[in-house]
Amino acid sequence: MLNMAEGVARLGALAESAPVAVLADAFTAAGHELAIVGGPVRDALLGRDTHDLDFTTDARPGDILRIVKPISTAHWDIGRDFGTIGARVAGDQVEITTYRADSYDGVTRKPTVEFGDTLDGDLARRDFTVNAMALRVPSRQLIDPAGGVEDLVRGMLRTPADPHVSFGDDPLRMLRAARFSSQLEFEVDPATVAAIGELRDTLRIVSAERVQAELVRLLQTDAPGRGIRLLVATGLMSEFLPEVPALRLEVDEHHHHKDVYEHSLTVLRQAIELEGSRQMDDAPDVPLRLAALLHDIGKPATRRLERGGAVTFHHHDVKGARMARKRLKELRFDTPTVDSVTKLIELHLRFFGYAEGAWTDSAVRRYVRDAGDELERLHILTRADVTTRNKRKAARLAAAYDDIEHRIAELAAQEELDAIRPELDGNRIQEILGLTPGREVGEAYRFLLDLRLDEGVLGEPEAERRLRTWWAARP
Repeated sequence: MLNMAEGVARLGALAESAPVAVLADAFTAAGHELAIVGGPVRDALLGRDTHDLDFTTDARPGDILRIVKPISTAHWDIGRDFGTIGARVAGDQVEITTYRADSYDGVTRKPTVEFGDTLDGDLARRDFTVNAMALRVPSRQLIDPAGGVEDLVRGMLRTPADPHVSFGDDPLRMLRAARFSSQLEFEVDPATVAAIGELRDTLRIVSAERVQAELVRLLQTDAPGRGIRLLVATGLMSEFLPEVPALRLEVDEHHHHKDVYEHSLTVLRQAIELEGSRQMDDAPDVPLRLAALLHDIGKPATRRLERGGAVTFHHHDVKGARMARKRLKELRFDTPTVDSVTKLIELHLRFFGYAEGAWTDSAVRRYVRDAGDELERLHILTRADVTTRNKRKAARLAAAYDDIEHRIAELAAQEELDAIRPELDGNRIQEILGLTPGREVGEAYRFLLDLRLDEGVLGEPEAERRLRTWWAARP
């Protein structure tokens, strides 16, 4: 719960920090207003760490630049057309933006940039009340015209203006509602939720790149499930990632199967937990989280109702990988991310064959070879994919995966599994068989690679003997 006394103390400490004090003195001396605005104020009141310092001022961009030059070690004006000047002051990176009073044409999300004259006017055009607070410096006066503090206390997201107007101005704010709902663990005001449902189709005027960026920010939160549920419930998810709401498969009275939508959200949550426990890179693993959310999107298209009440989803892994590749490309994800996600989806069922009966060393090697650089992510996704309430079954699957990871580690130590290749390379194959570069060299290489995977290290003389025997036996 928000403790106002502690929040005020944290705001005071923020105002006393070196970059804020230096900037406040410089703008006051130049005769201009200055206020910390948005996220830093919200996070200070909530007791969260503040990573970025954003300021707003009545000074125009040219005046901002003139004021910060003498007190900064670096400055840049890449956002000058939008009123923003960046600088490094007292060791911290800051952004200072002129008061804005933008207008929108209702056709595109790009505003007509207009500079404003008042802090209240600037705050009124912001996305949510909890982001529409400012702390004037050096006077330390909290400015909260829309009731952001009350909404922080309630744990509520609400737009400063009528949500239809706010979302009509910038439809991307509907996606931000989902992100902040997850990030802050806040509920969304019912009127705001209703407006998202009514205006969801206006998201189509927003570029795919901007939608993708906001989706990534949502997935980077500690608990994105809350925001995803909001997007699905309002229909907004159907506008850019319809495969997720499609996971809510109909269940009839004769055919029973796991709720695929709820299962997918559980897999996402468990993958995030495992991601942290495995001490991977500190940054949230977006490809892993995308794969966890999308790993079963092939099920609706492959669902078959069998006699006796069974439900099957044959080859939903392959189908889902193709669907994910198409959708992620449309959302302008980079190629490495698309490749990672689709490989994980395509391979996510492979392990369950191991659980039915221990694999040979050859099968384990193939598993590692096929996973390639995605092996660690595949470990996490496969473990996270176990959501059964049957404790005995869950324990059996966990033990099986412990076993396969142990065997992979042993084989890696024995054979440098991460760099599996035949004893003979393409040049040596050509020398032995008297070939020139072409298809037959590739066939011979694949024969030796399969031999290596099936039997392990043979040594070059034995590999050459087996190659000659294979070549002589070919039609």
